[in-house]
Order: sequence, then C-alpha cells, then structure tokens
Amino acid sequence: MTGPDDPVLDALRPWLRPGRGNVILLAVSGGPDSTALMHAAAVLRSETPLAVATIDHRLRLEAAAEADAVGRAAASLGLPHAILPWVGEKPHTGLQDAARAARYRLLAAHAASLGAELILTAHTRDDQAETVLMRLAAGSALAGLAGMRPERRLGPGLSLGRPFLGLDKAILVHWCEARGIPFVRDPSNTDPRYSRARLRAAAEILAAEGLTNARLARLAERAARDEAALIQAAEDALTAMAVLGDDGAVRLDGLALCALPDAVALRCVDLTIRRAGGAGHRLERLERLVLTGLLPALRAGLPVRRTLAGLIVSTDARGRITLRTAPPRKNAGPAAPATDLLGNADPPAYIGDA
Repeated sequence: MTGPDDPVLDALRPWLRPGRGNVILLAVSGGPDSTALMHAAAVLRSETPLAVATIDHRLRLEAAAEADAVGRAAASLGLPHAILPWVGEKPHTGLQDAARAARYRLLAAHAASLGAELILTAHTRDDQAETVLMRLAAGSALAGLAGMRPERRLGPGLSLGRPFLGLDKAILVHWCEARGIPFVRDPSNTDPRYSRARLRAAAEILAAEGLTNARLARLAERAARDEAALIQAAEDALTAMAVLGDDGAVRLDGLALCALPDAVALRCVDLTIRRAGGAGHRLERLERLVLTGLLPALRAGLPVRRTLAGLIVSTDARGRITLRTAPPRKNAGPAAPATDLLGNADPPAYIGDA
C-alpha cells in the first residue's frame, strides 16, 4: 500500500520520468536502501524499461546467495537482473576504495551493454553525512565537503543518480518493513576495520554535539553551491587569460592570475593542468605550486620552474606562465590516473566529490 504522501516514491518519481534514456539501470545490493529503490521503481515504472544489477565483490561467502536473492526478487517484479562479479586479486590495503571503483566500473560497463544512460543508486542522507565527515578528516577543500552530488556524469553518455540522498536511511528501512519486503544487512557496515563503520558507531555521539546528518548534509549543499560559483569564476577568468600555443603548450597571463583571489587562482591553474593533459595531483601540491611558487614569483618579477602532474610549469620575466608536458623520466613507472582534483569523488585524499 502507498499513501498520498510517500517520501520514497516522491523522491524517486522525478528520476523515472520519460526522457531519462532508453533503459534505467538500478544498482541493488539487497540491503534496505537499494531494496526500497527496486520495489519503489517497480511501483512507479513508466514506459522507460528498468533493469537491475547486483555487484558480487566476492569478499564474503554469503554475497553470492544474496545476489541470487536479489535476482529472484527482481524476477518477481518483472525486472531483468544481472550479477556482476568483481574478479581478480583483491588489494590488501584500501579495499573499500578499490571495491567502490570496481563497482562503478562494472555498473558502467553493464549500462553500456544495455544502452542505459542512467544508473540509480540508493545512497541516503546517512551516507552523505559519513562522506562529509570522511572528507573533513582527510583535509578536503570545498569540493570534498560537498560530498556526493545528486547526479554526476559517470562516463560518456552515462549519468549516475542518487534519488534518496535527501532521505534518512531509517525512512527506507521502515518503508520496506511496513510492506513486508525482506532485505539483508551487510556485516561490513558495522566492521570497525572500516572508517565508515567507525563513523556510524560514533553517529549518536556526534549528533549530540550538533553534528547531525541533517546539518552535515546542509553543509554539503552549501559547499557544492560555493564550489560551483568558484569554478565558474575560474572558467570565466581562463577564457580571457589562457592561450594554446602552436607547440602544444598552454600559456596563461600570470599578471592577470595574480589579480584574482587565491581560491579562484588555484582553480584556474587546476583547470589549466587538466586541459594541458596533466595527471592526478593532490591539493597540497597544487597549493605549494600556486600559493608559494607561482604567485610570489610573478609578483616579484622572478622566473620559476616547477613540475606537477607530469607537466613543467614555468614563468618568465614578462609574467607569462607556460605549462608543457614534461619529458619522461628514466625508469619512471606508469603515470598516476587522471582525477578531477576539485570535483571528483575519488578517493577522499583528493578534494573532490562523489
């Protein structure tokens, strides 16, 4: 039964409207959040076909049976289901980060095989609060504190949506229980070896001090709003100051960069590094390059030459900044994978979003 004011259906309904693509792929683990997602989507289904996928990380013996149970539940709802296994050797450290990366990689590949343009997950406000706390502990800047976005691009022609990001997990648990819908609980969610589990255990204490899920989610919204304004200011500034040379190097008007607020200047250089083909880099290194290297040198009229993200960054006496690909180093290993330093969810040591 569903009432006129059903927060779960109300949150999901806009994501299932016509025009969201040929197929919508639901990521369902069997827990209460994603189980609610699958059953609510079945209630609201429109002419857009739905499909369900479950990732078997092969980290627990029970995972295969849980994935099979999701498949049976999906079949009872008339929804096609696929189990996507994470095969290969598992890392000894950073296991949850690696599992998360594998999860999105497998989902994206399966979505492509279906022709799906949208993947929906069941992240809740609880997950958002934990993400903000993890990013805070990692020393993130605004983009990290913005937490997970309700929607973000996952690949060419593919978006990831989180319709329940404004709902507490308890709402989804109650929604399932009130309808007699069975679900499983992943024991890793309470395993103290993992930082998210430790934060969950501390949630009651943090809430008593004012760090409630609602306030942390509100912080994420404000950080996302302010980060978007800073990125827009940086993009507007770059339009006037960046030039791509015939030699493939990117050049900036350094004197114009000096006139910008530091927060905008940092983002200008970060955007330029990515446009020049730079690899992943950390915020601390970017801050050292810009705030203690480039800007003081430019203001003093002194040349400087630094390397970052596989690029040589140099200034000249005329106040120009040049970014060009650095020559390969002898015996160098593979380059670090590219990452959106100021706007990506991976991993919390970077300052991005999820």
